[in-house]
Amino acid sequence: MKKDIHPAYQEVVFLDTSSDSKFLTRSTMNAKDTIQWEDGKEYPLIKVEISAASHPFYTGKKIFVDTAGRVEKFQQKYGKK
Repeated sequence: MKKDIHPAYQEVVFLDTSSDSKFLTRSTMNAKDTIQWEDGKEYPLIKVEISAASHPFYTGKKIFVDTAGRVEKFQQKYGKK
């Protein structure tokens, strides 16, 4: 393989903002924020809106998450007049 053409594969923490759950894994994503993990080390922090901890398919709960206002935009555009 050629050197210096592949992204850095590093340990990162993903934070599910809707359920406040965190998990440590490896990824090539870059992050500006950092967080101190349970082992005392500091890792890059990547925030996600939905993960397996909050997704209705995995939790069995029906949760409606509308962070971008998509429903209101749809109703304004196509709703009853």
